[in-house]
Formats: sequence, C-alpha cells, structure tokens
Amino acid sequence: MPAPAQIFSIANTIAMLCWITLAVSLFVSAMRIWTQRITGYWVPGFFALIYLYCIWNGFAQTPGGGFGSVTAVRTLFANDSALTAGWLHYLAFDLFVGTWIVRQGTREGLHPLLLLVWLPVTFMLGPLGFLLYLIMRALFLPRRATAHVS
Repeated sequence: MPAPAQIFSIANTIAMLCWITLAVSLFVSAMRIWTQRITGYWVPGFFALIYLYCIWNGFAQTPGGGFGSVTAVRTLFANDSALTAGWLHYLAFDLFVGTWIVRQGTREGLHPLLLLVWLPVTFMLGPLGFLLYLIMRALFLPRRATAHVS
C-alpha cells in the first residue's frame, strides 16, 4: 500500500477531478447521471475503503490515540496514516454532499449557476457550503402549493 503522503496526494487529485466533473455536469445533462454515480457513490466508497486501511494503521501505530477527547484526537492525528484517514473522511463526505446538492437542486429546478456557486464552498468548507446551499434553496426555490386536508 502507498505511504500516507502518496494516498493524500492521489486522493486530492481524484477529488479535484470529481469536483470539476460535477460542476461541468450542471451544464451538460448527458453526463449528469454517470457523474453523480461516480462522485456520489463510487469515489466516496473508494475513499471509505482507503480510509479503513489508514485509520486501522493509525490506531495500531498510535497508543493513546482515539476519539474520546481532544487530547486523544490530537494524539491520533499526530500519526500520518490517521491524519490521512481524517482527510479522506472530509473528501468523501464533502463530495457526497456536493453531489447531493447537484442532484437535489437540478431535480427541484434551481438554475445551474445558483448551484455552481456553492460547489467550491462545499469543497473547501463542507458544512458551511451545505448550510449556505440550504439557505439559498429556501430563498430561491419556488413555493409549492400545499394541499389542505379538511
């Protein structure tokens, strides 16, 4: 298996290519379904497998490391393998959320430029991009008539 620094570099390249492809798919509907399968399932799933390897090694090589306190997390992430696992965690979940934004936004008829704005924010700042997308969605999504049951 490659060293953590190599895994980190390869994963970053794959993630960047996925984000670019996801952004392009907003404007090329013919590639949207396959892009969403790759960026929403296959690549995050692949990252999850590599994560498993890295976090396993991180725990094995770092006595006192864990998730029970800030000190334990700091100790764990002092190990490059565990730190790479943490980065893979971010890459996988941010890509999954970015794909969800594209899928949901196009399904609901939001303009591709509105969706495109939040992809780099979600890529770089994960939860903040997701939050801002939800706010934008609430503001720009046409209100649906609700049926009243009497």
